[in-house]
Amino acid sequence: MTRPLYRLVYYSRNRIAGAPGDVAQTVQGILRASQRNNFEVGVTGALLFNAGIFAQVLEGRQDSISATFERIQRDPRHGDVHVLGFEQTSAPSFPNWSMAYLGRSREAENLFGSIAADSGFRPDSLESERIFRIMREIALEEESAAA
Repeated sequence: MTRPLYRLVYYSRNRIAGAPGDVAQTVQGILRASQRNNFEVGVTGALLFNAGIFAQVLEGRQDSISATFERIQRDPRHGDVHVLGFEQTSAPSFPNWSMAYLGRSREAENLFGSIAADSGFRPDSLESERIFRIMREIALEEESAAA
């Protein structure tokens, strides 16, 4: 019997201090570690980041997502971690990504920017399904651009 898949959507406040280049380097380190760790436990997903917040989708078995999310909550680079959604899903939406880093393209910047404009960049007003749809759209665009 196949174990059910789950999707977790959360945001957290960025607690990484330093100059923009140092912050970018730290985020790249987080991304590399996430890709390695997620691959080992069968978690897929995507990460959006700006100077103020992280927004992330994690997909996989419940135990793997729980362990991954516990690590995130203990990480001092994340503050005020809030779950926006946690639900069962029929299939992964980011099957080719152990952790996609979204937002490098102009289109992604515009899509993510619309979240900020619509919410006044109040993360507490963000909606799980909207964040998920935008991240999925960005991932598809970036996959197409890379092909």
